[in-house]
Amino acid sequence: MTTRQTDISLVIPLLNEDESLNELFDWIQRVMKENGFSYEVLFIDDGSKDRSWEVIEALNGQHPEVRGIKFRRNYGKSAALNVGFEAAQGDVVITMDADLQDSPDEVPELYRMIKEEGYDLVSGWKKKRYDPISKTIPTKLYNWATRKMSGIHLHDFNCGLKAYRKEVVKSIEVYGEMHRYIPVIAKWAGFRSIGEKVVQHQERKYGTTKFGLIRFINGPLDLLSIMFVGRFGKKPMHLFGLIGTLMFVIGFLIAAYLGAEKLYFLSVKVKAPLITDRPWFYLALATMIMGVQLFLAGFLGELLSRSSPDRNIYLEDKRIG
Repeated sequence: MTTRQTDISLVIPLLNEDESLNELFDWIQRVMKENGFSYEVLFIDDGSKDRSWEVIEALNGQHPEVRGIKFRRNYGKSAALNVGFEAAQGDVVITMDADLQDSPDEVPELYRMIKEEGYDLVSGWKKKRYDPISKTIPTKLYNWATRKMSGIHLHDFNCGLKAYRKEVVKSIEVYGEMHRYIPVIAKWAGFRSIGEKVVQHQERKYGTTKFGLIRFINGPLDLLSIMFVGRFGKKPMHLFGLIGTLMFVIGFLIAAYLGAEKLYFLSVKVKAPLITDRPWFYLALATMIMGVQLFLAGFLGELLSRSSPDRNIYLEDKRIG
């Protein structure tokens, strides 16, 4: 007997969302049945303190399509997505939030865009949002900055509703707070067919938002980090070695000039100031020392990049399905 390949894996990270899970699964189940998809739903409980895991266990007992992973503590959305991507088995992997603000009705069209239009990744765009202005204005600024720095023309990088070809999620690593920039990570991994779809944004029905103002501080730092890692993560010597070598050469030339000048004054029997009394000597010395340190940092970075593991490890408490 041949087992049917899973069409869609829905990866849903959550934190304290026990009120919405049953309603969300009923909605997903209805959409999947209407379209004849074979599917699995992966709930990743990111250290919830409410009854979320009990709800997931109950759903798993009634519906074999439901699988669950529970973390021992809160690691963040990126960790939840990373573990969910590793466990997903579907041809197309779709992520969404568990707070009912993402509509499962968008899933069939996202699936079609991946399978028929050949996209590697399709990101949702919540063109009309039900968020306060204190959230929408910073979000617009960060989306603009990300477009400029990455060259990826998406309107809403942080939208939780995204669809991926299976090969994409098996080839990337999401860590820290990098879930905001998964399209950038995918591009650096070689997946350049990235599309966008306008999706419906629902008002939050239960609970409260899990994101505070600190994300508007961490956002630009994460973007700089991912741009750096994407360019130089596997070849740090190309950056640190180059800058270190240039600094050492500049410092050495300054020191050589000071030495040559001193020898010239001595040859013409003119009293010259001590080299150590001149500020340029200390500038040259500091520049050469910093150059050597940067070169060594690049060398050590090369060693670490070749010996570090490919995946972060998160401590799981329980796993079902």
